[in-house]
Amino acid sequence: MDKNSKTSTLSTSLRENIATLKSLLPIGKSFDLITRDLYLGEIRAYFLSINGFCKTEILQEIFSDLQYPLFTKDDTIEDIVRYANAKIGYAQVTISESWDEILQNVLSGPSALFVEGFSKALLIDARSYPARGIAEPDTERITKGARDGFVETMLFNTNLIRRRIRSTRLTFAIHKVGSESQTDVAVAYLDDCVNHDLLDTLSHALDNLNVTALTMGSKSLEELLIPKSWWHPLPSILLTERPDTACSYLSEGHILIIVDNSPSVLVLPCTVFQFTQCPEDYYKSPLVGSYFRLVRFLCIPVSLLLMPLFLLITAYYPQLAEDWKLLSTGAIAAPRLVFYVFAVEFLLDLFRYSGSLSSSRFSGALSIVGGLLIGDIAISLNWASTEVLFYGAITLLASLSITNLEFSDALRVYRVFLTLTTGFFGMPGFLIGLALTLISVATTPTFGGMSYFWPLAPFNGTALKSLLFRSPTSKAQPCRVWDRGRVHKK
Repeated sequence: MDKNSKTSTLSTSLRENIATLKSLLPIGKSFDLITRDLYLGEIRAYFLSINGFCKTEILQEIFSDLQYPLFTKDDTIEDIVRYANAKIGYAQVTISESWDEILQNVLSGPSALFVEGFSKALLIDARSYPARGIAEPDTERITKGARDGFVETMLFNTNLIRRRIRSTRLTFAIHKVGSESQTDVAVAYLDDCVNHDLLDTLSHALDNLNVTALTMGSKSLEELLIPKSWWHPLPSILLTERPDTACSYLSEGHILIIVDNSPSVLVLPCTVFQFTQCPEDYYKSPLVGSYFRLVRFLCIPVSLLLMPLFLLITAYYPQLAEDWKLLSTGAIAAPRLVFYVFAVEFLLDLFRYSGSLSSSRFSGALSIVGGLLIGDIAISLNWASTEVLFYGAITLLASLSITNLEFSDALRVYRVFLTLTTGFFGMPGFLIGLALTLISVATTPTFGGMSYFWPLAPFNGTALKSLLFRSPTSKAQPCRVWDRGRVHKK
């Protein structure tokens, strides 16, 4: 039999079915494949499962009942469906005659039972996946609120959502992605709130993805759904590991994409304003939450433009820099100032990268010691100046204040590009670099052709106000679906 065949069905001969299994699976070679020859009365049966994916206690109970003398006093099995309904009390049992369906189920966790004389197999879903504990995500920490987070097991993630939204309209539609991995991908939505055009477009895209495996989980799926050019560093889909955040978007009419083996959930449709939101705002009073939200908005231009503008003024307009007292040590030659800026950018990125990868026990001490010691030595060796270190530190703080890491890293790429064009070409370079950056932002692709700048374009004043200011809970209920524009179907 061809291993790639997906239309073949089982035989009534158990011997032929076992031979087919051994041709399709590395039985006897792969240690994690469990097989057993069984007798149900006088009828031969064959059991197949994957070690570590099944709940041994449940299977022991099932087979101890099946082989109990009172259950097997009838030596023959005449109807496999009636037999399953009468003898197996476990809830999650299905019957299949397709090899493709059987293999997909076995490789996903359920066990298969083949019975002599029947061209159908019993699929017993007593799976149990290894999973880590549900804990607060490191990248989305808050001072108050829930401390749970998504994990790598999709069923746990759907449970976390269902626990918060107990609606009869909440739907989890399952898809298989990857010709080899057959990764489970669930699309979650509220049927009375979702944009059905966007939902249909997404379902069609998931069913027609030409990929062997989602090697990096939800991130791989994001890049497959929205192919982008290298000059588009901004993220096009929001990823979150917080169930409360995901559920708030779900109740507003968004679609969630849950990928098995990934702790991140994708949110569609996505706008640029979503990357500035933080659940911390809603655990504070409306006035305090609005203040810190506006501070984060201010951090975006500071992170992007502070260093290029400082370099432009001090290197090419020294008289203006002296009048504004931007330099305390007098004018610095433009080439040396450019070198200082890039040296500080490299050092600050090195601290940030090493601190993010090191253990939490050492990252804080590493940042403080590195900033004080290496910064002081860099000034003594003329690798940097006090002013450049100061403005670089402000830029770094502004970047860290942006809650979404992907968005912050994209701004970092834009800032380096602007610094390069400004350092080498002065004012013309700054203006051209800024124009190219704005073009890159404006042409950032989105899924379904939805507007990346909604509610600015198309303009929606009510929605824009709710994004800029934290409204009281009584006035922030998602009672209707906001129109984000027309879906572009492919």
